[in-house]
Amino acid sequence: MRRAALQALWSHWRRHPLQLTTLLAGLALATALWSAVQAINAEARASYARATAQLGVAALDRLEAPGGPIALSRYVALRRAGWQLTPILEGRATLGDQRLRIVGLDPLSHPPMPAFAALTEDSGALPQMIAQGGLLLAPPDLAEALRGIPGLPMIQASAEVPPGMVLTDIGVAERLLHREGQIDRLLILPGQPMGLQPLDRLAPDLQRLPGREGADTARLTDSFHLNLTAFGLLSFAVGLFIVHGTVGLAFEQRRAMIRTLRALGLPMRSLTALMLAELVALALIGGGIGLVLGYLVAAALLPDVAATLRGLYGAPVAGGLSLRPVWVLGGLGMALAGTLVTGAGSLWRAAHMPILAAPGLQAWAERAHRAARVQALAGIGLIGAGLLALWLIPGLIGGFALLAGLMLGAALLLPPALGLILNLGRRLARGVVGEWLWADMRAQLPGISLALMALLLALAANIGVGTMVKSFRLTFVGWLDQRLVADLYITARDDAQGAEIAEWLIPRVAAVLPLREAEFQIAGAPAEVYGVVDDISYRDHWPLIRQSAGGWDRVLAGEAAFVNEQLARRAGLWPGTEVRIAPDWVLPVAGVYSDYGNPSGQVIVSIPALLTHARAVPNRRFGIRAAALPVADLMRDLQAQFDLPAAALIDNAGLKARSLAVFDKTFVVTGALNLLTLGVAGFAILTSLLTLWSPRLPQIAPVWALGLTRAELARLEVGRSLALALLTALLALPLGLALAWVLLKVINVQAFGWELPMSLFPLDWLRLLALALLAAGLAAALPARRLYRLPPSDLLKVFANAR
Repeated sequence: MRRAALQALWSHWRRHPLQLTTLLAGLALATALWSAVQAINAEARASYARATAQLGVAALDRLEAPGGPIALSRYVALRRAGWQLTPILEGRATLGDQRLRIVGLDPLSHPPMPAFAALTEDSGALPQMIAQGGLLLAPPDLAEALRGIPGLPMIQASAEVPPGMVLTDIGVAERLLHREGQIDRLLILPGQPMGLQPLDRLAPDLQRLPGREGADTARLTDSFHLNLTAFGLLSFAVGLFIVHGTVGLAFEQRRAMIRTLRALGLPMRSLTALMLAELVALALIGGGIGLVLGYLVAAALLPDVAATLRGLYGAPVAGGLSLRPVWVLGGLGMALAGTLVTGAGSLWRAAHMPILAAPGLQAWAERAHRAARVQALAGIGLIGAGLLALWLIPGLIGGFALLAGLMLGAALLLPPALGLILNLGRRLARGVVGEWLWADMRAQLPGISLALMALLLALAANIGVGTMVKSFRLTFVGWLDQRLVADLYITARDDAQGAEIAEWLIPRVAAVLPLREAEFQIAGAPAEVYGVVDDISYRDHWPLIRQSAGGWDRVLAGEAAFVNEQLARRAGLWPGTEVRIAPDWVLPVAGVYSDYGNPSGQVIVSIPALLTHARAVPNRRFGIRAAALPVADLMRDLQAQFDLPAAALIDNAGLKARSLAVFDKTFVVTGALNLLTLGVAGFAILTSLLTLWSPRLPQIAPVWALGLTRAELARLEVGRSLALALLTALLALPLGLALAWVLLKVINVQAFGWELPMSLFPLDWLRLLALALLAAGLAAALPARRLYRLPPSDLLKVFANAR
């Protein structure tokens, strides 16, 4: 009996292959977008973990100096006192046209690490690194790019070095970074001798910090990955609307079959189990197809994501994609869970259906109309729950709960809102055809409402995210114009050359602005402290968002500090409070400035104050206001006078172009997901219209019999689809703007630490409206074509079958 029942259930899909294709396509698209995002996130996090393991220092405590680097003499004194330590020096440098991270280690005392394991097997490698001119270990692609650059030590490729990084002996790193005699931190090795004098007595100026277990990079990029996950979840939800509509329609069409099987003696428990097994099988098939599509999408997007993470956060992310069980199983699990959730209501109704219940789509539509009030109340409740979550749950979780409540609540409110509009349109209609058209749209609303909800979410996401990105870009360009006030930026080889360049430039240009910085631990996290000189460039152009009276005078006198918005929000450092830069250096906060694109804290003080409290602050970078002197001529003279490479000289326009290029690359993934989500919504409309094609014939046939031609009915079919898409797009506009406001004022502040002004872009709304109408028109074109070519005999059969 079960075998016969299974054959009967499967016969539905044989008779309706389009429904089966639609269901599998919906599952595949939903799973593809979700698994693509998870594959990107999993690959990035695996890169973080791999980089930590390759360096082999995750669990070791470390010593750092709050005011800058540790002097070599301090390291020697601690070793002589018996402490087993190993030094590390690291920094970012430009070698040729490669911007990379250089890490200098002591190969003899450093803990075992994979990259150094090969050195012990090669008898000549270790002496080469330590004493014979130096050796650079780099990942294969970077090693190939570095070969041929004059002045570099020998280069050896190693797959055990994290992407974008070079490992070498600390003495070689000193020369490449121009930081002779400096150490950034000391790792405390395990197995220390007994009876050592405590470190707080031997080195009271050094801080002992616990092992990081590789969490720094992951924690820094958490907001980026959380935003990607939220977008993937939204795309997944849009795809599931297709699944929900198709499964619901299939169950309604099989009500007569279910009633017959029960009348023949099949227990409802067995029938329910068979239908549940059917859903699981379809979920696994559609999910498997989606995983293949997701892999292709992730492989196409990952290089841009890796470049973004390396550029913004310095995160060691490779550009290749691996097939990882975590996102493969996660994708199949989401496909299975999504299918069961979307089919649970239909399965429950079928399991509790009275054996004599009448089948038919009309009853389905009537139940949908009765449920509209409940649906509207649920939508209002979800929006209220989102607002309550933002109030009760601080941070990103509360912000995303607000987004989820807002989006899902608005989606549930869409069908009741459209129903009210269509009822109003029917009352205002003039003529029999117009009144029928409005009534027909109202009658078909339950069948197409899920597709319209998907379109609403896709359009709102496009409006919201597009508004956020364009507002960010507009603000970012204005901010660059304020920050990049110098005409030329120069990087010298070392401090001595920096002093020579400054002396040569002073009589030739309007102003020489030293760019000097040191790293401190502020509010429990690394922060950059910059020293500035008194110049009109800063006073007139620096983008302060809050300041106290006489702020610049107090900062330049060494009596106060400015902090960036990220540090101000994270640590509550607004004007009127004090910032503790070092144990013996506390300054009042005189102002807060915007610092878009920087995930770290930053402080501005006067250069004399910085040099008083920080050691060995490099004097290699300068901003130059050239005044009337042509920048191109100045660059040529500097290169000729000081033999500077082209990469050491960057003009204002070039730096802005690079900054905007990094900015645009950051949102490549967001734009791609926007387009994919809108495409899925358009496909949802198409599948809804196609699956409703056969059930609509009983409504179309009487109108045709009363005199409307098939061509007129086809045109009305397209017009009906365009009208519903237009109404949905108009309702999506306020939802998208509300989404943009939440992203700019809530999510962005929690994720990145800065708030952005919101700008409006009406031309983008018109473009999206045109895309929505195009998607709806294309979706309606196929059913309209089928109606236009439908033989009259098929319409007459409607009356013969008394449907």
